[in-house]
Amino acid sequence: MTELEKGPTGRRRGRGARERILGASQKLFREQGINRTGMDQLCAAAEVSKRTAYQHFGGKDELVAEYLRRFDPDVLSSVIDRTDLTPRERLLAAFDIPATTPLCPYIGAAVELHDPQHPASQYARDYKKAVAARLADTAREAGAADPEQLGEQLALLIDGAAARTRVLNADAFPSAAAIAAVLIDNAIPGTAGDDRRPEEMSN
Repeated sequence: MTELEKGPTGRRRGRGARERILGASQKLFREQGINRTGMDQLCAAAEVSKRTAYQHFGGKDELVAEYLRRFDPDVLSSVIDRTDLTPRERLLAAFDIPATTPLCPYIGAAVELHDPQHPASQYARDYKKAVAARLADTAREAGAADPEQLGEQLALLIDGAAARTRVLNADAFPSAAAIAAVLIDNAIPGTAGDDRRPEEMSN
């Protein structure tokens, strides 16, 4: 048996093949959707044979689940973990998303799969719950009376803005950010706008 034939599942076949397959899936699934991306196209983009792909992933469903599991494990860390912003500013920074950003992969997968029992659907639910939880933690830090409610409201706004931006091909995040500012200030008793910058308070 040669080196490339070792292993019951062929995991040694083609060093780096697994990562290339996942890299191709991240690009193609986001650009054209899960259902429109076939295994033949994925294999061509990853420069692997279908046999190799199925040795690393039992099928397309398994690949989709792994694609989502690895997409953004830190959940808003680039915004929520910033130390140069106040809690209120961090909540608003979550809406600073370029209109050219592709639709959230978790929303896209949930819509395309139509199967709540699919492992990828579970990853999508877990991720969305984690986003709301991180927003709630920051809302609590900001002094919100009901941080869980505010976290859910802001998560809903983010998802709604993402979907509306995609459907209308027009940036909905500025409007969502304006609504978020009202929700945030109303949720913090007696401190509405206290940490806003002077230019914000003059508006």
